[in-house]
Parts: sequence; C-alpha cells; structure tokens
Amino acid sequence: MTIKSSGRGGPIVLKLGGLAIDDPTANATLWEAVAKLAKSAPGGLVVVHGGGVLVDRHLATLNMTSERREGIRITPLEQVWEITAVLAGRVNVALVGALRVAGARPVGVSLGSAGVADCKKTKKFSFDPGRVGEVSGGDGSALLALLRSGFLPVVSCIGIGDDGVPLNVNADDAASGLALNLNADRLILLTDVAGIQGADGEVVPEISTEGVSELITSGVITGGMIAKARAAVDAADRSGAPTVIASWKNPKIISDLARGLKAGTCVVPRRRPVFAEPTSTRSV
Repeated sequence: MTIKSSGRGGPIVLKLGGLAIDDPTANATLWEAVAKLAKSAPGGLVVVHGGGVLVDRHLATLNMTSERREGIRITPLEQVWEITAVLAGRVNVALVGALRVAGARPVGVSLGSAGVADCKKTKKFSFDPGRVGEVSGGDGSALLALLRSGFLPVVSCIGIGDDGVPLNVNADDAASGLALNLNADRLILLTDVAGIQGADGEVVPEISTEGVSELITSGVITGGMIAKARAAVDAADRSGAPTVIASWKNPKIISDLARGLKAGTCVVPRRRPVFAEPTSTRSV
C-alpha cells in the first residue's frame, strides 16, 4: 500500500528526534538515507530536529531541573539560553557534520533565522510554560531559496519572540508549522517509536485525525506521544498533506516513505488544504 502525495509541489519535511540524534556519529546509515532522500525528493527536503536528551544532560550538569507537562518542556527564562546553546549550537552543528559526511549539502539554521518561521509565546496551555513558543506564520522564503540552490536546510526548533529573546518550540510543532509555511508535500515525524499504538498495543497503519483525537481523549495516547500526535493532526488537517509517524531505527523506512510506501502510522487529513497554490522549490 502507498501514501498518496498531496500534490502540493512543496518539499518533504522530515523531523528527527529521540535517540537518533543523541550520537550522530553512531547512525551513519541513517544520515546516508536522509542524504539520498534530499537528492531524490522532487520538492527537496527540510530536516527539523529536537534534542531533548542532550538538553536534559546539559541542564543536569548545571544543576537545573527539567520539568515536562503535557509532553512539553517547561522553559524558565534562566534556562532558555542554555537550551538554545544545545539545540541551535551543539546538536545543529553535529547534524550538519553528519549529513555532510553522508554526501548532502546541509545548511544549519533556526526557526528564528531570516523569518524561517514567525514564533510567539504559546498560550495553548492552562499553565505558564515559560519561554515556550509556537509557529504563528512565516513565508518560508529563506528555506525555499536554499532548496532552489540544492541545499538541505537543517532547522533547529529555536524561535525568536517579539522581544528578541529565544523561544523553545516543541520540535514536532516546529515541523508542523514549517510544513504549513512551505506547502509541504508530506510531513514525516521520525522518533523512537514505530507509530501510534491502538488500545491493543499494535501500531495503527492509518488513522483519521478524528481517530487520533479519540485516542488522546480516551487515554490511549499519553506522555510525549500526545505532542507528536497533535502535531501530525495539525499538519494533516491544515495542509491537506499526509503525515507519518514512524521509527528512525530502520533507515530503509526513509527510502520506503520517499517512494510513498506505508510505514509507521499515516494520519489522513479530514479537510481540504487551506494553503495558496503550491510553489515549486526546484529550479527548472
């Protein structure tokens, strides 16, 4: 079975998280698969990354406590610069290095770079999460320019608020926001889990966005998977593009997904796309 392309003409947005980026030098086959996808995808590829494990380790060395609620990291002002140093610095540079070795032409940027994405302090929660942001817009022109020149944008999930201070954006939400900005053909969320599990514990191969909401409400989807599932729902519904949650542990999955083959869980959109007409990202 295959995933039908949205036909929007935009790039594939690939979000990498979990242990895949804990030690980039240990995952050479993964980066080779990503590099091949960047070269073969008609609209190009944009990689978005998190780095929660490394952030936790860094904060621990500073005797700072990491707290999460509803799948997001509480980000006090005194921690946001440290988180920025890890995500936009150490992790981003390490991924750029690994992808260069794999044969790609990566360029490291952040959400706040050149208007890659407009971000604002989130108000989606009943509590104050601190310097946690969300993507509120952006035209994606900087990324499109890189794609047209044959580069692979590698985007850290650090945005810039109206006050010029960094905002820590959940990587799944960042990928979803970029998918919207770029009229993405599809969004792929690669993580440590194989996909969304149903009540029986088995991975659900395909699910509607209404079905995801039901699993969250019933408590089947819990913890950090809530943010991933919500990001998939948001991207699928608002862009009209199929959104996949799958594991990075088998690099073959990336090539399968590139060819439209099903892997993990595909979240199917329920509404028609709300974007303008797609813009090609490749020079003819």
